[in-house]
Amino acid sequence: IHLGREVLNTKGVEVYVLAGMKAFLENNLPWKELVSEGNIVLRLIEPGAQLDLAPGIRITPHLVPHRDEYSETACFQVDGPEHSLLWLPDIDSWEAMSPSIEERLAGVDIAFLDGTFFDAAEIPGRDSGSIAHPCIEDSIRRFSGLPDAERKKIRFIHLNHTNPAIQPRSSAAARVEQAGHSIARQGDLIAL
Repeated sequence: IHLGREVLNTKGVEVYVLAGMKAFLENNLPWKELVSEGNIVLRLIEPGAQLDLAPGIRITPHLVPHRDEYSETACFQVDGPEHSLLWLPDIDSWEAMSPSIEERLAGVDIAFLDGTFFDAAEIPGRDSGSIAHPCIEDSIRRFSGLPDAERKKIRFIHLNHTNPAIQPRSSAAARVEQAGHSIARQGDLIAL
């Protein structure tokens, strides 16, 4: 929304979207004004179709199961000249993913995965089953059987403000590191 006339008043910023997000942006205020005023230009991309962003940098969107009440949810594989990464900040559950998260991990060098909540105790008074994110503790258990090199690829992102792992010196962050994973931090640089 900050691309609109009230803030930056951009012209022709390309925004790559899947079909559901394209329809949402074109048909809902205040976003549809960004399209009609030419602040953004929507570029339709297809799940599974590779897109060259720049020389040597390619992205591929893949649909993932998530609430999808407004549009579809995708993860992205980003392939560079030397390395690749998986960007998957939102998902309902690892079990519903196809192909499996383990298959996606095998195809990349680094994986940024949904770490919204650390455990069910973090959300008192709510049924943890009704919250559409795998808890980090559940992810640690799921990935515990993977080889060290595969576990090391995983960096948790999208941490809720209540997630204790957001604090680098917390016992939750230590638990993540003991499991062979890490927490992504602002300022991390990834060479592709």
